[in-house]
Amino acid sequence: MSTTTTAAPPPVAKPKPPRRGVFQAEFWRRHGFAFAVLVPSLIVIAIFVYGFIGYSIRVSMSQWQGLLPNLAPRDPLYQTYVDLFNNPRWQADLRNVFVFTFFFLALSVLVGLMLALLVHNALAGAPIFRTIFLFPYSLSFIVTGVVWRWIFTPSAGANLLLQAVGIDPGPKWITDPRVVGDVSTALEAIIPGGDFIQVKLGIPLALLPIVIAASWQLAGFAMATLLAALGTLPDELKEAASLDGAGTWRYHWHIVLPWLRPAIVVILVILGHVSLKSFDLVYAMSGQGPGFATDVPGIFVFEQTFRALRFNLGAAASMIMFLLVAAVIVPYLYRSLVREERS
Repeated sequence: MSTTTTAAPPPVAKPKPPRRGVFQAEFWRRHGFAFAVLVPSLIVIAIFVYGFIGYSIRVSMSQWQGLLPNLAPRDPLYQTYVDLFNNPRWQADLRNVFVFTFFFLALSVLVGLMLALLVHNALAGAPIFRTIFLFPYSLSFIVTGVVWRWIFTPSAGANLLLQAVGIDPGPKWITDPRVVGDVSTALEAIIPGGDFIQVKLGIPLALLPIVIAASWQLAGFAMATLLAALGTLPDELKEAASLDGAGTWRYHWHIVLPWLRPAIVVILVILGHVSLKSFDLVYAMSGQGPGFATDVPGIFVFEQTFRALRFNLGAAASMIMFLLVAAVIVPYLYRSLVREERS
């Protein structure tokens, strides 16, 4: 009996990994142009954005007061921030900007939503109405402030119409120093060490005309954003709602509003950061106002830096403004990035 033996197959040669030089050459061939375009922009951003932010932090911790720079650190380093938050004017500014932001966002979104629904459901003339409602958004805040300052001056504007119908004297508008709904006393009793609050924590009445002016100008932006979202709403949803017997109110409450929720979030983020760093509209309408009733952090930074020459205090206030704006924008950006990665 004969046995056959099979020869073992020859060993398969493993492919050699590409040399490092070849890999680098291929990488730069593919991405070299992108790097050449992006690197100059990244350098400029690093210097003129993050570099200046770092320099502002350093100035806020220094003793720089006056024309001559003095970057010697304070002892302790955070003393400028302590002085800032113990400043009654800064406390009034924080109160004002939070009150302004709340009412401004609420009124802008509400008016923008109403205008968007009216234009979207208009049978004729929708482009004309869209242009009319969006026109105020094209104006500068200075122009808006000058016009509305005249409207809300007690001796002119709106009060002339009120006098014509027998209401005299009319409201004081931007000259009214009153603050309603003060809760500072209650907070002092609740918060340990709350006695450092030196202003009334309520709603300054002089701030409400500025809310009206700002909402008049930016409600058109909210309308345009919501109109774009309404344009993506499928007609099948409305047909299904009508077949199910849903009326106009239920259709808008249960279908349209949930569909518009992402657009409303975008509006709140964009207009929120605009209101937190507001300056020109308030400065043109009323400035500091009576008893700092309409003062905002932007005006505080401007006057402390360029008029009082207290550069460290102005830099500290600007850093607080930066943190407030970041608190609005960063969570939205993080949520958007997470959503993109999951999808």
